[in-house]
Amino acid sequence: GTPTMGGVLILSAIIISTFLWARLDDPLIYIVLFSLIWFGGLGFLDDYLKVRNRRSLGLRGWHKIIIQSFGAFIIAYWVYRWGPVPGGMESKTALLFPFFKNFRPDLGPLFIPFAMLVIVGTSNAVNLTDGLDGLAITCTIFVAGTYAVLSHITSNFKIADYLDIVHIPLAGELAVFCATMVGAGLGFLWYNCHPAEMFMGDVGALSLGAAIGTVAVLIKEEILLVIVGGVFVIEALSVIIQVWSYKLIGKRVFKMAPLHHHFEQKGWPETKVVVRFWIIAAIFVLITLSTLKLR
Repeated sequence: GTPTMGGVLILSAIIISTFLWARLDDPLIYIVLFSLIWFGGLGFLDDYLKVRNRRSLGLRGWHKIIIQSFGAFIIAYWVYRWGPVPGGMESKTALLFPFFKNFRPDLGPLFIPFAMLVIVGTSNAVNLTDGLDGLAITCTIFVAGTYAVLSHITSNFKIADYLDIVHIPLAGELAVFCATMVGAGLGFLWYNCHPAEMFMGDVGALSLGAAIGTVAVLIKEEILLVIVGGVFVIEALSVIIQVWSYKLIGKRVFKMAPLHHHFEQKGWPETKVVVRFWIIAAIFVLITLSTLKLR
């Protein structure tokens, strides 16, 4: 009986706040808003079908992947052709690695499928994490807050040069966008903490994940997303491992996937699982920020 589709409120708060506080002459704002709305619309349709049909399945999985991939392709192609990174094409398509200052492989046209993978993968990873009260939204707050800091640093030439980060003049407004995600997330967490009075649904999880992935692509910090979004990565990997282990050897590695349900099956209370995952997410944030000085 707990209301779902609370993600509509999150998206509304983000969009309204962005239009109020961000510079609307910055094209990056419209790219990330497109990502938020495209994936949010898909999630809304999926949630609506679940509610209407009174079952846990909405759209077919491959239907969702196709729609997600098309939206991600539009974003990736825009970045590839008209991306915000100063310099030639190699600057737009280079892959930056923390800890390896001079290792910047140029992906060339392969940047497009890579960026699509980042956006679609993050969207689905956040959705998989959204299984316990307050888990996904708090991890999203941590990640969005970190990318707000990274976006601001990226937009400031002196700080970016000092920390050996690619300078993107327009990225400052993405910090505003990420800050609206943090604010909207905190407001939602007030009602989503245990026992939850509202769930975000796919409309929230898919859109927030896609927005984070899009920001990572726009500021050239895709690899850092693996670290700062470590909880999302672990949750997604647990599902992949569970599926393939059962297909290949007929056995399940975990009691249940995603991973948070594995610990529930082991007898951990829901609140203990959630808080411990929060702690892990906070540690990943600290590791990510430490990479800024270790380049």
